[in-house]
Amino acid sequence: MKSSPFLNHIRQELRLRGYSLRTEKVYVHWIKMFIHFHKLRHPTEMGAIEVRDFLSYLANKRFVAINTQKSALNALVFLYSKVLKVELGDLGFSYARRGRRIPIVLSTAEVAAILNNLTGRDYLIFSILYGSGLRVTEALRLRIGDLDMDRLSITVRDGKGNKDRTTILSHTLIPYIQQQIKTACAIQQQDNTTGVGPSLPNALHKKYPNAFRQPNWMYLFPSTTLSAHPLNGILCRHHLHDSVPRKALRVAVVKAGIIHKRISCHTFRHSFATHLLEAGKDIRTVQELLGHSDVKTTQIYTHVIGQHFAGTSSPLDALLS
Repeated sequence: MKSSPFLNHIRQELRLRGYSLRTEKVYVHWIKMFIHFHKLRHPTEMGAIEVRDFLSYLANKRFVAINTQKSALNALVFLYSKVLKVELGDLGFSYARRGRRIPIVLSTAEVAAILNNLTGRDYLIFSILYGSGLRVTEALRLRIGDLDMDRLSITVRDGKGNKDRTTILSHTLIPYIQQQIKTACAIQQQDNTTGVGPSLPNALHKKYPNAFRQPNWMYLFPSTTLSAHPLNGILCRHHLHDSVPRKALRVAVVKAGIIHKRISCHTFRHSFATHLLEAGKDIRTVQELLGHSDVKTTQIYTHVIGQHFAGTSSPLDALLS
């Protein structure tokens, strides 16, 4: 299936429309799974009924999360509407209902305890996650040119939903960032001696052949090894894989003695939002910093705050006082 002309055609359609490589992989995965589920029937021989059956299988047999169901549906809608030019119409499918889940948040003391057990590059990565509210993939994809240390801001390129946004940068991180930039530029200069450089977006290498030599295009957190670019096959240096900070986090959490919470890289983004709201920052500002399209998404953090929200306290406090 990997070398299937049909799947290659789908990849070309996704790239033509500017979809990210991550989205391309996800969509191709679901389309392959859809074809296998229906015993290798070609999608042109199927339609809305087969799509509904597949989505029902995911929900009722695989018990996948709602977002996973949405991802599969988006992939199949793209397949039929954009590639095959067939409208699926009303599928008569409804997502499984999910109750509201309150995100896990660290206290400031817990954040400090974890950061104290990280060093060098890993310390900087998680300091940016907490200090700027970035997703881990957004932090790892940062290029030197995305950092404005005069205005204390970070520009996040092609974030979730293919949107750019600007968020804050802690002034306390400037010395660490400057050191990391020196490290990254030294790697870039060494790569350049053999005609290699950072992976570049889209066809930038054709428009600007020497862009790979410019420091602003270098990743702040470069990978330790070279690899072929997944789209054009050019040897290059990509950014650090997200498995690296995840492993460092697991070790730091154990050393910090935090055993009662399930902590992930995303927990630092949750903590960023919650601590800003606790400090009295406007929810619209927090929404913009996080890059949420709808303020309702940001409002979930008001449920974490508890007694700090709107000055509300437990009636038991008044009774016992």
